[in-house]
Amino acid sequence: MSHNTFTTLKSGLQIPEFGIGTSPFGGLFAAVAESDVREVITTSMDLGLNYFDTAPHYGMGSAEDRLGRNISDFSRDEFIVSTKVGRLIVPSDKNEDPGWENSKKSVERVFDFSASGIEKSLTESLERLNMDHVEMVFIHDPDGAADQAIKEAYPVLERMRDQGIVKTIGVGITSNEIPTRFINETDIDVLLIALRYTLLDQSAGVHLLPAALKKGVSVIAGGVFNSGILAGAKEGATYNYEVASPAVLARAQKIEAFFNDRGISLAQAALQFPMRHPAVSAILVGCRSAQEVTRNVSLYNKTINEDIWKEFESFQSLLV
Repeated sequence: MSHNTFTTLKSGLQIPEFGIGTSPFGGLFAAVAESDVREVITTSMDLGLNYFDTAPHYGMGSAEDRLGRNISDFSRDEFIVSTKVGRLIVPSDKNEDPGWENSKKSVERVFDFSASGIEKSLTESLERLNMDHVEMVFIHDPDGAADQAIKEAYPVLERMRDQGIVKTIGVGITSNEIPTRFINETDIDVLLIALRYTLLDQSAGVHLLPAALKKGVSVIAGGVFNSGILAGAKEGATYNYEVASPAVLARAQKIEAFFNDRGISLAQAALQFPMRHPAVSAILVGCRSAQEVTRNVSLYNKTINEDIWKEFESFQSLLV
């Protein structure tokens, strides 16, 4: 297992196994300085991690702005970008964006999975990124609008793929049922599933990942730390963007103790676990500093012995 091993997606696009998520660039949970954004990008590129995932949702456009601004020193053919469609950033008198410390002001997010909304969303993302194309586009969180996303949003992206405007299209989501529909009802290339194939939540492994494997759809696992708790299971840690309940915290601490007893950190196990599934091609990890990039990469590269994973499977079955 190595961070700079490249994997080939169904579309033919090659990406590193370890991609960089840019929600921290939008200030998720804590503000991130412009200098840190730049260092995350340059450190990642130095390590051969040239795939960055972003979205209008992150800081209401600020993550895309900051990625575009700070990656511009590199030639466009040196890096790979995915962004997402389905939310438009529109003018508003709101100045609050709880949970996002680097958010743009005087705007708000509006869901729009119509054909014209999807085109507008991508056009505006390209403007913020200051790019004329991205390699990969995900329909983002179509939980409340699955039928419209499949019937209206998807065909727009399929046409763009046919025209060569984007190379790879898919859906990015945190639930299992809707992406399973996309796999079965459309010809998507890739699925970005966040939070649902981790040490704490393997619900994607029941139907979603087998469906992807059967159809040859590539899977990228995001949210491998379940938004924080699997980086260190301490009091007040976040699980799926909220403070973890006592039951979840207790479970995470038992998992942490299991790995610690074998000389392995919880974060190391969390980073490596998703790649054990044959459907998963890559992971995405949000990093807010150069130190986080290098630390996470070195943990990912320190391969855990197969015997320990077998023990963990038995241990896990006893956890309630």
